[in-house]
Amino acid sequence: MSKDYDASAIEVLTGLDPVRKRPGMYTNTLNPNHIAQEVVDNSVDEALAGFADFIKVILFLDGSMRVEDNGRGMPVDEHPEQKKSGVEVILTTLHAGGKFSDSNYQFSGGLHGVGVSVVNALSSNLRVQIKRGGELHSMDFINGAPLDALRVIDKVGQKNTGTMVHFYPDEKFFETAKFDIKGLKKFLRAKAVLCAGLKIELEIETSADMETEKVTWQYAGGLAEYLQMSLNDEVCVPQQVIVMNSQEDEGEVDLALCWLLEFGESITESYVNAIPTLQGGTHVNGLRTGLTEAVREFLDIHNLLPRGVKITGDDVCKNLTYVLSIKMKDPQFLGQTKERLSSREAAGRVSQTVKDNFSLWLNQHMDVSRKICEAIIDNARTRQQSSKKAVRKKIASGPALPGKLTDCISQDIEQTELFLVEGDSAGGSARQARDKSFQAVMPLRGKILNTWEVSHQQVLASEEIHDISVALGIDPNSYSVENLRYGKICILADADSDGLHIATLLCALFLRHFRVLVEKGHIYIAMPPLYRIDMGKETRYAIDAEERDHIINNYKGNAKVQITRFKGLGEMNPIQLRESTLHPDTRRLLQLTVDAESNSMDMMDQLLGKKRIVDRKAWLEKKGDLADVG
Repeated sequence: MSKDYDASAIEVLTGLDPVRKRPGMYTNTLNPNHIAQEVVDNSVDEALAGFADFIKVILFLDGSMRVEDNGRGMPVDEHPEQKKSGVEVILTTLHAGGKFSDSNYQFSGGLHGVGVSVVNALSSNLRVQIKRGGELHSMDFINGAPLDALRVIDKVGQKNTGTMVHFYPDEKFFETAKFDIKGLKKFLRAKAVLCAGLKIELEIETSADMETEKVTWQYAGGLAEYLQMSLNDEVCVPQQVIVMNSQEDEGEVDLALCWLLEFGESITESYVNAIPTLQGGTHVNGLRTGLTEAVREFLDIHNLLPRGVKITGDDVCKNLTYVLSIKMKDPQFLGQTKERLSSREAAGRVSQTVKDNFSLWLNQHMDVSRKICEAIIDNARTRQQSSKKAVRKKIASGPALPGKLTDCISQDIEQTELFLVEGDSAGGSARQARDKSFQAVMPLRGKILNTWEVSHQQVLASEEIHDISVALGIDPNSYSVENLRYGKICILADADSDGLHIATLLCALFLRHFRVLVEKGHIYIAMPPLYRIDMGKETRYAIDAEERDHIINNYKGNAKVQITRFKGLGEMNPIQLRESTLHPDTRRLLQLTVDAESNSMDMMDQLLGKKRIVDRKAWLEKKGDLADVG
């Protein structure tokens, strides 16, 4: 390591360099499927906007792929600021695209503006051709850089428009450079279903003689037809899947669902603007809430619920199979791969649509509804019986529960959550905001002890850590979670730098002394907002300045925008804290995990170890200017 450190040591990544240096931050590097999806998504956005009805995908024997559509074609004129063609800007600039406002696309999936530029960055060669304005334009790229300028190579009819992208995934960026054909087919079929009338054709070159396998998808029946076909011979109730739909100016909700009577393989697919959300998100939370509320209301009205039985979302959704598709303006995702929706407003919109439609359906189909409800009640009974066997232990001997712990009613660790909250003031707000049936709250006094280099035997000398251990029901360095009292342990600290410090110290405590809880997925970090944005009757929350600016810049209304910066959790009233941070449908939780191949533990040691002062100083000198002070 060089002792010299001056301005010349600062590395500035420009253009597509960040993607090529850290591809995993921008796409899934297991195989090239995700970058293929980015190209297809651009064509699908043209179909969603009503400008395309045909997409052709060709997978060549040499490992390259070509995607073409009959949409409007990428812009070929010169960008007024960049002084480059629109095509070159789109393919070589991160965060550049036509989807940051709704003037070009009312609903689209490519909102991060990095999609097709990432494809270019991770391809050894890429060629784009555009039919537009009666001309065929072409441009080539090598390793993300333009090989030549955009040029006209032929004439076409004025009505003949579209875009073709032919790319060669660079094998050095992927674990395997081969496309997952099964996954690709599933993805393309789903796109055809989600865009009624869209025809998608896949050709796979199978030999050097240019023999090909051809598959075509085009559906008129939408989600219901797709789900019904996917079920094959599974026995489900009702036999004809339930279809729900809601259309408003701000978005659309489409849903098809049923329950499997036997333990087959449930289909649980969700999409936002035709983008698959493999990890679900707030729209799936809304589906779950809407179904649960409708079932509870139906059971109550018809007096069908046996005494002592309580229905939860897990009971309702067990063996549920569904395809959920929503369209919304400006969706917010966690991560560039867009696998989880985080837009809070989606939960309420989907929940209301599902509750209204499913309540009506239940009361119109009494015989089938009773059959569904009987299965749900059986699920609840089975769950309650199993939870009694593994009941969360009340402490009858040994230390009593800490007095500052406000416990929850439920003893089922599949449901229970403990929030470790920074400060008594925030603890008071959290107690009022929580759902006392399954959420417990325990306030902490400021910054806890740095336990990174403290032994397991000595760590309990700290009163705060002793109380945490007692509340959890397990001792430091335990290898068993048999006596664990809560299924989720959530760290809830302020969104400022002090709060992040406290959260880091708590993460260190669990990583070093309660490692089994991390390995088994019990530790989470709550993400409270730093800002509240009021826009007329609409209220949004932002976790940082970047999200705040994004929300404001994409607001199209005329109402005055008012911004409130929260100084801390204690400043939020219980309603705000509930809807932004505690409610399962609208909160953001990050699970604490450790990748065996990452340097996470070394980084924690560098940040917290007393013997790493020199390393820590060097790291701060090099990286300190990257800190976001909000």
